[in-house]
Amino acid sequence: MTIQPVAPRHLLTVAEYLEIGEIELGYSELVEGRLLMSPSPAFDHNNAALELAVALRARLPEGLRVVTDLDVDLQLVPPDGPGTVRRPDLLVATEEARLRVRHEGGVLRASEVILVVEIVSPGSARTDHVLKRSEYADAGIPHYWMVDPAEPVSLLACHQAGEFGYADDGVVTGTFTATEPFPVEVDLRSLR
Repeated sequence: MTIQPVAPRHLLTVAEYLEIGEIELGYSELVEGRLLMSPSPAFDHNNAALELAVALRARLPEGLRVVTDLDVDLQLVPPDGPGTVRRPDLLVATEEARLRVRHEGGVLRASEVILVVEIVSPGSARTDHVLKRSEYADAGIPHYWMVDPAEPVSLLACHQAGEFGYADDGVVTGTFTATEPFPVEVDLRSLR
């Protein structure tokens, strides 16, 4: 038997969101205290995330970890306020963060994340390019990449630019090369 979640009568804190637990058939995020349900990603979406994770893992400096599909508390409000928890398709966080979560429980904190990656789906383009770009920048996450698996596969790499949020150098197809947050070269065609 599947238990359907009941809509709360108030805006949720991060702690209250975590008490709900995992919800079947898709995943959930918390946006300003509101529960957001999303369908499970499609095959090409998951394949792009996996291939990128494998490519990044080979290039990560010591002390960093790449992982897919984990909740991140964006820490945009105090713990007793209506929180925002996003679940990027891929992220790079510190080893210390992994150990903290293992020992304390909870979720990753934005302050522990170096890079978030969203794989753009037909229904998520505006959310990824506008809402999440703004939220991740406000949360202080240094780097945000958006990968569009449609032909030709493309990547838009954003980085913190002070009070202006994220800046970017434009969409890349073919081979993506970066020096920050760590040196990496990715053949984007391998993500299809």
